[in-house]
Amino acid sequence: MDRFCQYCNSDNIVKYGVRVNKTGGNSQRYFCNSCKKEFSIRDDRGCDREIRRAIVTPDKHFPYEDKPAINALLKAIGLVKPSIYVDLGDTGEWESVSQWKWKRKKRPPLEYMIPEIDKEVAAVNSGMDLIDHALDGVKCDERHFIEGNHDNWLNRFVEGYPYLDQYRLKKAIKLDERGYTYHPFGKFLKIGKLHFYHGHQYGGQYHTANHLRRLGCNIMYGHWHDLQHMTATHMDGPKSAWSIGCLKDMSTDANAWLDNRRINWAHAFAIIDFYGEGDFTVDVVQIIDGKCSIWGNMIDGNA
Repeated sequence: MDRFCQYCNSDNIVKYGVRVNKTGGNSQRYFCNSCKKEFSIRDDRGCDREIRRAIVTPDKHFPYEDKPAINALLKAIGLVKPSIYVDLGDTGEWESVSQWKWKRKKRPPLEYMIPEIDKEVAAVNSGMDLIDHALDGVKCDERHFIEGNHDNWLNRFVEGYPYLDQYRLKKAIKLDERGYTYHPFGKFLKIGKLHFYHGHQYGGQYHTANHLRRLGCNIMYGHWHDLQHMTATHMDGPKSAWSIGCLKDMSTDANAWLDNRRINWAHAFAIIDFYGEGDFTVDVVQIIDGKCSIWGNMIDGNA
């Protein structure tokens, strides 16, 4: 069974002695060769093993975020007090560099485009500042950013103008300064027995079932903006896939590209408890009209 560092999630760990607990159980000590920290995992005779709690957020598409949903998320962070935060990407809309913006049109000169890009960079940073402020307030130091397809549009823009490297996604939204671990477009993050990525690789009406068939592992993602959950039992146990919605404004005005098409999107985020040797539980919290309930506490993002 997989073991992982409780601080950096590395599997480059070694046993580092045993500690006897007051309850009579033992704690196996470990040393992480990656981050050089020590930690312990208690056995079944002692207390419950340490729980590491995460909040996972899907597509926000700043500056087209749903403000009450974001407010509900910020309040939830204060209540849940996660030690891990995972951003599943498409944090920005990045309309200013979208290939669709200039479809059937010739791109204008850079001096016309740059002010629009700068305006969007500022809006995305302001949105991330709100979330980071909430995370700072609960001392959540482990933060992951998984690049989405919209986020990658900024990188593709820089490929066409390589002398504008400051607009590369990682630099533009200051991921290093913010303390995020960056996971490039298409790459997977694994924490315990659960994998995360943006969600763009496998689609279809039943995309969670498709992910489960193709990947054969526990997987959580965004991208599709809807809520789905699929479970299958393999020879080595159950596996599940989760699509956890979005935090984007779902109004027609904010999504003109849909041409008034009906959608099945939902506002949500996930709370995950990791324990033991990588096991976990998932609580998908749906936000309806800016409101949600967590552990019997009503959260109103409109207030």
